[in-house]
Parts: sequence; structure tokens; C-alpha cells
Amino acid sequence: MYRPSFSPRRAISVAAIAAAGVLGPVALLSAAGAPAAHAVTRASTPRCTTSGLVVWMNTTGSGAAGTIYYHLEFTNLSGHRCTLRGYPGVSGVNLTGHRIGSAGSHNAIYPTTTITLANGATANALLGITEAGFFSSSACHPTTAAGLRVYPPNQTTSKVIPFPFGACAHAGPVYLHVAVVK
Repeated sequence: MYRPSFSPRRAISVAAIAAAGVLGPVALLSAAGAPAAHAVTRASTPRCTTSGLVVWMNTTGSGAAGTIYYHLEFTNLSGHRCTLRGYPGVSGVNLTGHRIGSAGSHNAIYPTTTITLANGATANALLGITEAGFFSSSACHPTTAAGLRVYPPNQTTSKVIPFPFGACAHAGPVYLHVAVVK
């Protein structure tokens, strides 16, 4: 019976290639040709960063009971796969980029899941904007926001989306409500 030989040099070569991730998940072999104790696997997919995303809004909204719903869109242009999980941060901003009123609240209508985006793929989060007229004028102090400041989930840098809408200048009334990215 023929038994192929497996030299220590070949084992080192296979280990080096596997460690570099060239072969993906590869079981390492010992010098005797038996599987090694551990397998090398690819690193987990990294989180999407603000710098690798285009953040935009589908402005075709639908209304219900004083709130208009839009989709915030997150398109991955990082050049590699990445993940999003959780709620984006949102707030209204004026022309100089300063926040207007209260930051948005979380709308828990969907379960939180991890979304893996291929390069060029898009995920979205449902955004509800409650009409400023829904709140008392004294509590809200109605104004027009110049746009939205959006923080992708688990990120500390943001992007601003130009989009004029009615907002509350006073903190207190929460006029923005965002769901998880899906």
C-alpha cells in the first residue's frame, strides 16, 4: 500500500499559507500528516465604519398618525465585506450642523440582528419623523431642520444628510424615532 510522505518543510509551508488566510479555513497537518490540534479560520468580518459607508435617505415617505416614515440607507463602499448591528443615532441639524432639539429615540419594532454587507450592498433602518405640529408650540418651538446627522450603529463619527423638515427646537419632544438596521 502506498502512503504519501509529508515532510516537515511542507507542513510549515501549509501552515504559513493557512495563517495568511490564503486558503481560508484550513486544517493544519502535523509533520506526520495527522490533523493538528487547532484549525486556522478567517478573522471575523469587521464592523462597517462611517468612512466606508454612504449614508443616504430614501425620500419616498409614507405617513401615519402624524409621523412620516422613511428609510435611512447604508451602502457599503469600503471595498470589503463588513457588518452592521443595532440602531443608528439620529438628530435634526441646522445649517451649521448643530443639533436641533432632542436626539432620536429607538423604535424596537424589529429584532436586532447582525447584517453582513458585501461591498456595494445596502441595508436600511426605518426612520419616523413626527410632525412638529403634533406637539404644543410652547414645548416644541417649531423650526425647520436643514437635515439629519446620522451615526451608523456602533460608530462615533457621523454623516449629515441634507433634508429640510419640520423639527422641534426645544429639547424634550422627541420627533425622530429610528429602528434597527436590517
